[in-house]
Amino acid sequence: MKLITAVIQPTRLDEVSAALAEAGFTGLTITEVKGHGAQAGRTEYYRGTAYTVEFRTKIRIELLVGDGRLADALAVITRAAKTGEIGDGKVWVTDVVETIRVRTGETGESAI
Repeated sequence: MKLITAVIQPTRLDEVSAALAEAGFTGLTITEVKGHGAQAGRTEYYRGTAYTVEFRTKIRIELLVGDGRLADALAVITRAAKTGEIGDGKVWVTDVVETIRVRTGETGESAI
C-alpha cells in the first residue's frame, strides 16, 4: 500500500477530485496548507501599499492506494493538477505498513 500526498494549487482541487472520482479513487483527505517552493515569497500591492507574501495557500491531498493502482492515481493527479505554471505543486509517495478500518476491523488493502 502507498500513501500519495499531493500539494496543489487551490484552483485545481475540483478538477483533481473529480478526475480521481471518475478513475475510481473515492477516499481522499483534503487540507488547506501554506508554504512555498522555488517561487518563495512575492510582493503584492493592496490599495497602494506593498506587502510581502512569504507563504502561499495550497491544498494538500492524501490518498491511500494499493500498489497495483499507484501509477494510475499518480497519472490522474498530475494530469488534473497541471497548469504549466510555477507553483503547480508536488506529489510524493510513502510506503504504508498497515491500514485498519476502525468500523469493521478490516486490515490491509481491504481497508482502503
